[in-house]
Amino acid sequence: MQLLFLMIEHIGLIVAIAFMLTRLTAFRDLIDHKLDSGTIIRLSIVFGLFGIVGTYTGISIRPSTNSFLWIPRVDTIGFEEALANSRVVGVVIGGLLGGPWVGLGAGLIAGIHRALLGGFTGLACGISTVTEGLIAGLVYLKIGNRRIVPTSKALFTGVVAETVQMVIILLIAKPWESAVVLVQVIALPMILANSFGIALFVAIIRSVIHEEDRIEANQAHKVLDIADQMLVNLRQGLTEESATQLSKLLLKTTGVSAVSITDHEKILSHVGVGDDHHLPGHTILTEATKKVLRTGKLYIPKSLAEIHCPQKGCPLAVAIIVPLKKSDEVIGVLKFYFINIKQIKPVDKEVAQGLGKLLSHQLEVVEAQNHARLIREAEIKALQAQINPHFLFNSLNTIVALIRTQPNMARKLLIQLGNFFRKNLNASLYEFVTLRQEIDHTCAYLDIEQARFTERLSVKLEIDSKLENVLLPPLTLQPLVENGVRHGLKGLEKTGEIIVRVTESKEYVLISVKDNGIGISPERIGELLHSRTVSQEGTGLALYNVNQRLKFHFGEESQLHIDSELEQGTCVWFKVPLQQGGGVT
Repeated sequence: MQLLFLMIEHIGLIVAIAFMLTRLTAFRDLIDHKLDSGTIIRLSIVFGLFGIVGTYTGISIRPSTNSFLWIPRVDTIGFEEALANSRVVGVVIGGLLGGPWVGLGAGLIAGIHRALLGGFTGLACGISTVTEGLIAGLVYLKIGNRRIVPTSKALFTGVVAETVQMVIILLIAKPWESAVVLVQVIALPMILANSFGIALFVAIIRSVIHEEDRIEANQAHKVLDIADQMLVNLRQGLTEESATQLSKLLLKTTGVSAVSITDHEKILSHVGVGDDHHLPGHTILTEATKKVLRTGKLYIPKSLAEIHCPQKGCPLAVAIIVPLKKSDEVIGVLKFYFINIKQIKPVDKEVAQGLGKLLSHQLEVVEAQNHARLIREAEIKALQAQINPHFLFNSLNTIVALIRTQPNMARKLLIQLGNFFRKNLNASLYEFVTLRQEIDHTCAYLDIEQARFTERLSVKLEIDSKLENVLLPPLTLQPLVENGVRHGLKGLEKTGEIIVRVTESKEYVLISVKDNGIGISPERIGELLHSRTVSQEGTGLALYNVNQRLKFHFGEESQLHIDSELEQGTCVWFKVPLQQGGGVT
């Protein structure tokens, strides 16, 4: 029992060193680093040195057939002496954390050192040290290269490794009688103490790693939450209102004394200490802020004079000032104020810089979203501009001709003409409309065209009524129908036919517009869908825009398809997800 207590006492030194190492960022980074050749060499050296320390903190034992002595030694070992030591702790930990190559490397370093110290067990201990490192490395592979081995498996590995060492001593150490006596003395204390030390070493590392992971997870959650709320507040850009909401959010989540946001000329918001006199709308006075606006680099004022608050007795003593950028152009600053310089912790600078970059990225995201919205509106306006003036003049002429002979029909067409233009003009106001609204828009167009062409134009609508609330981008169906009427039926001697068909296909709605007109050549089909080709009437651009907007909203699966043969007619079709909506009026 005395030897066991002494072993545990010496294990305490190894564990203390392990605890101190886990405080070092370089050591933690080394454990998490990719196991390339450089990392394997460094880990082998670190844990090989651990093994050497375990050897030097061992207990010198002189066994005999009748008695043994515990004599602490740190120099060379006499031939009749052996060591009860904790060398295995460093070597096994190396194998468990770094795999077979690290276990082998650490085992060679510590094992050769032990063999050179001498003693009748020198060679046996050297060989067993290398073997123990390899055993730990195989356990590393067996458990699937986990980041940190479970503590229970580390304990079991220690028991197996130390048991193997005792067997090797019995097989190799001479004289055999002394080896037997030595194993009887040291086996149980070394197996128990060193296995416990290995498990405790792993538990310390696991505890540190898990605590770091927990902190990083909490920080990531906080950052994601901030990012989400930032984006909501920034939808209208960086204004006094949005800046105030952001400052309140950052004050709550960072714990600083005050948060301020400025643009290039004035304060947009100030929340926290000093908000009674640091007011939005005031011109920027702080020289430190102007410096950040000029340089675009984070800056921490070194004196109260640089803060330059004109209000007597202002408690704000120091600040971290971070530039806000958009497309590499400084557009303002984010300031974190403190009432005492001792409040600034080393991590605060990193946090402030990270939040400044996050806010800058969010501003760029908002700008990109606004650009995308403007592009969509421009595309719709381009479609609206496609309305041929001849269509309006022809429609009015048709209505005029019907006023005397068919006044009710003229009245109906006038109403439909008004509906058609109203829906055209309102299209840019909405991102989606229902299929029913698209059909109404298309029917207004077709009613007018049928009145012009009378019996020369036949229209069929084959629409599943339960699909009428499916959502589409505005101005999707009508341009396809118009293309069929104006181009598909152009120069046609027989009665022209337009069939609009809407059916359900699994999780999609299949929408097609078919005509019996002159058809389109394969070369022209590719141009219509993939380039901004413009014919005299402009419908090529219309088809391209419809195709682009469908892909933007629903992906490549919803792009336009054109099936056509010359003189056999054309079918333009696409599919959209089966999503329902209330639409707009």
